[in-house]
Amino acid sequence: MNPAWLDWIQRLQAIAQTGLTYAADPYDVERYEQLREIAAEIAAAHSDTEFERISGLFADQAGYATPKVDVRGAVFRDDMILLVKERSDGGWTLPGGWADVGDSPGDAVVREIAEESGYQTRVVKLLALYDRNKHGHPPYPFHAYKIFFLVYDWEATNIVPYHNFCRFRNSSIHVNCDKWTVHNLFS
Repeated sequence: MNPAWLDWIQRLQAIAQTGLTYAADPYDVERYEQLREIAAEIAAAHSDTEFERISGLFADQAGYATPKVDVRGAVFRDDMILLVKERSDGGWTLPGGWADVGDSPGDAVVREIAEESGYQTRVVKLLALYDRNKHGHPPYPFHAYKIFFLVYDWEATNIVPYHNFCRFRNSSIHVNCDKWTVHNLFS
């Protein structure tokens, strides 16, 4: 679960963003801008990120606020699973990323897997849909859903560095990839 302050800033930012989308009265616009700034102040007070950066991030969001969609693909080969290294922290993860406008979630995960690993895949089925806020992820300023797919029938095209097939045990979700261990793939 997210800390209460993170829930507050996500909700305040979403209310402000949606309000700014539909407000016609200049006084309402000013109030929604103030609400957005309060959300940025709370976020800055509880993180290492400067107020100006958070304020700019929130100001860049427009339109009716909805959760963002993160897609992930589980690609199995025998007793191995494909993991890629996150550029942000160097940790191992299932390949995937943000869905783009115009992509179906299935198309997005196939594209992300190709970009991150060089493997061409096909979606088999939806495995899980999680609310990111309810599964102990690091703080993130926006609400997001994580969608996990089972994918296969791949062939290598242009193999991208920083990926690895790691052995796993069918009886658990624990995966060992050299010195890295992924404890719960579907959090």
